Amino acid sequence: MAVLLKRLLHPPRTPEALGRPLGRREASLGTHAGPAVRVRFAPSPTGFLHLGGLRTALYNYIFAKKHGGSFILRLEDTDQTRLVPGAADNIEDMLEWAGIPPDESPRRGGPAGPYLQSQRLALYAQATEALLKSGAAYPCFCSPQRLELLKREALRNRQTPRYDNRCRSLSEAQVAQKLAKDPKPPIRFHLEGEAPAFQDLVYGWNRHEVASVEGDPVILKSDGFPTYHLACVVDDHHMGISHVLRGSEWLVSTSKHLLLYRALGWQPPRFAHLPLLLNRDGSKLSKRQGDIFLEHFAAAGFLPDALLDIITSCGSGFAENQMGRTLPELITQFDLTRVTCHSALLDLEKLPEFNRGLSRLEMPVAGRSLGFPGRLHLRRLVSDKTQRRQLVGKLQALVEEAFGSQLQDRNVLDAAYVERIILLRQGHICHLQDLVSPVHSYLWTRPAVSRAQLGAVSEKVDIIAKRVLGSVQGLEEHPHSFLGYSYSLFIPLYHDLYNSSPIDGHLDCFQILQLQSQ
Repeated sequence: MAVLLKRLLHPPRTPEALGRPLGRREASLGTHAGPAVRVRFAPSPTGFLHLGGLRTALYNYIFAKKHGGSFILRLEDTDQTRLVPGAADNIEDMLEWAGIPPDESPRRGGPAGPYLQSQRLALYAQATEALLKSGAAYPCFCSPQRLELLKREALRNRQTPRYDNRCRSLSEAQVAQKLAKDPKPPIRFHLEGEAPAFQDLVYGWNRHEVASVEGDPVILKSDGFPTYHLACVVDDHHMGISHVLRGSEWLVSTSKHLLLYRALGWQPPRFAHLPLLLNRDGSKLSKRQGDIFLEHFAAAGFLPDALLDIITSCGSGFAENQMGRTLPELITQFDLTRVTCHSALLDLEKLPEFNRGLSRLEMPVAGRSLGFPGRLHLRRLVSDKTQRRQLVGKLQALVEEAFGSQLQDRNVLDAAYVERIILLRQGHICHLQDLVSPVHSYLWTRPAVSRAQLGAVSEKVDIIAKRVLGSVQGLEEHPHSFLGYSYSLFIPLYHDLYNSSPIDGHLDCFQILQLQSQ
């Protein structure tokens, strides 16, 4: 940085002087030109990917795919003190798990790389030098102690803390003198003039006079790393980003970014700020809530399509709120002009319904259907032979993991048997893991139930068991059987047991059959 500031005080007399507007980055830093739609998802790897980030990524992805464009993952890792080990890999892993992989990313590479901001420091230094030369930026020599005093004084007077722009008025001689003592000062951007108005694609026309309420912001820290404001402007320009779809919390900062674009002589992209995704009660999603991270949902057996479905159904951007949409349907139906300014309220208690494939909205009422599509995500997978084979393999692994040495008969792992289990129980489970819960353990192991427990269920246990065994002996006369048993014969027996059960966790006829045959 010392060299950079010396060049400012003694500018070179060559055509290559860096006061000109910067073009798109070439060679190793990549270049991309053209009118194609290019959007980016730019999280900070200071935590794992959560539902709010997934929603922002999804809207960028479906907007890009709808317009035949590119979806870029850029990791904003400039705050090196807050990086979480494994977070960068987790973000890209979870995007791939969700079915919305980036076209360009740190892992995949691409023409506009590198895609880690910590590897793009030369670009930020180049932009900063141009701003210094044009007078749009200046070095700041204020000590941390002075800045802290300014903050405390403002808070004592019940004012918003802001920098007083003291170093803005230093002369060249004063700057040179201070550089001798502090060769690596932070650089601030000079906020001046009227902020340009801009038309947000969601919130309409906006203008925020940041210079009247804020002090000049730091754009390059003394360690050579940029702050968010400079980095996002420089990277969006050099990566050829055409549209910036990001959270509404950045709406006010956009005027500051537009001032940077103007000072650098660059054409800004179009902006669309997305309303927040909130809890059902209107409170903010918090990273401290462990159950909002995608890893939690993946481990619990929720399907990616169910998550994409619920976070779009609770918001806007579509002609109607409809459950059961697949990713191709989301892409086809998405319309950015339909995104409203209202926050989306997420009710995670409904997620099992989305995952299972049958919601209360689809249940018939007074003999008629409400008209919602009865094809949600788990049932859709079951109905597809290829996907069903994959479910069989996953369930076999789950059974092996859950029961292991408890499996008295390993024939229960037979693919045909497991497939029939899935077909039978698909309308009764929310995710595949349910089939290895204690409620369904009888499907895989012989249940150990005492006579006292059976007596508490029904006084007719012996009668029902004998009738079931008698029915099984006559199964050869009933070719249309399910799971090896004539299900139609079990229905009246099941109702006898169910209606006499004093507890919710009643045994079904299959359990009694296994008990009686021991």
